[in-house]
Amino acid sequence: DSTRQRAAVETAKAALDRARDRVAGIGQDYQRKLADAEQRARRKTAIEAEIESWRDRSAAAGRDIEDFAARIAEAGEERAKLAERPRALTREGEALAGGIVDAEASRDRAAAALGDAETRLDGAERALRAEENRLAGKREERVRRDAEVEQAKLARTGIAERVRERLDCAPEAIVEATGIDPDAEPSDTDALEARLDRLTRERENIGPVNLRADIEAAELDTRIGEMHGEREDLLGAIAKLRHGIAGLNREGRERLLAAFETIDGHFRTIFTRLFGGGSARLALTEAEDPFESGLEVMASPPGKRLQSMSLMSGGEQALTAISLLFAVFLTNPAPVCVLDEVDAPLDDNNVDRFCNLLEEIARGGETRFLLITHHRLTMARMDRLYGVTMPEAGVSQLVSVDLMAAERLREPA
Repeated sequence: DSTRQRAAVETAKAALDRARDRVAGIGQDYQRKLADAEQRARRKTAIEAEIESWRDRSAAAGRDIEDFAARIAEAGEERAKLAERPRALTREGEALAGGIVDAEASRDRAAAALGDAETRLDGAERALRAEENRLAGKREERVRRDAEVEQAKLARTGIAERVRERLDCAPEAIVEATGIDPDAEPSDTDALEARLDRLTRERENIGPVNLRADIEAAELDTRIGEMHGEREDLLGAIAKLRHGIAGLNREGRERLLAAFETIDGHFRTIFTRLFGGGSARLALTEAEDPFESGLEVMASPPGKRLQSMSLMSGGEQALTAISLLFAVFLTNPAPVCVLDEVDAPLDDNNVDRFCNLLEEIARGGETRFLLITHHRLTMARMDRLYGVTMPEAGVSQLVSVDLMAAERLREPA
């Protein structure tokens, strides 16, 4: 039946279409799931890579923590080292002060070396003059030898002329002109001897001829050139030495004037402190050359006019000398300063000012002061006393008293 068959065909087509739709849906679902699986695989790989990266970062963070701990430890060590740096700088300053002293000693040695060099220069100049005199003698000798050579040439010319006059031939043709065979045995011995005597006298009449005159003249010229070169070298060395001496003198004058200005400033301040007023200054006498100038101290104590130090009283001179001493010391301080009976001519008020100044300088630096004194006020202001006693006859004993510790013991608890 065609109708049923068509219906069956349509039903089969519909079923086929539905089957194709299902197959298409299943394929799409498969492709989607396949894409999801690939995406999950990529995500898993990325997660694993990220996990590995975090692990590396964690390990790096651990190493950074260890590095930071080591750096903290190093910083602590560096801080401990830097804590010692001020004392090291102080020691370096003391070493530099010693270096300045060494430099001054080196300058003195350089001055001594300069004197030796000037002495050697004088010796070289004397040697140069002696060589010039010897060169002048050589020149005169060369002139004499040239004259002797000319005389020999004239004598040779005269002999040649006599040969031409007597034999009517050149001197080179005497053997041929005479017909004598040089190789043959002479027949007339007396004649030959007479001729030999004559020729000998003629040769003696010619005089001595120096055949090395040209060679010696060339040697003298070479020696003269060498001496000129040596003279130029000596003049260059002298110029360099004088330039170095001028530089040393210039630098020494600059440093001397700078130190003098610093000492003058300290002297004025300390003088005013010790005298409780007044004024003072330092001056160089004959200041054209600071190396050769003297030092003049002009002081004006309170209530007095400016005058020279020699016109002051003993106590004023002592205070002025102490002011100058401390001015020099402040300009170039030292680790230890020893003062021997500097307060002996001072009264109590001046001793008190002196002790105040001494304490201020001691607090301002790292200098230890050692005073030899018999003044009771000075001993009372010191930190520690040292003395010698004789508890038994003929037995001396050193005694030390720490006044600072004694004051701390007297303070109430």
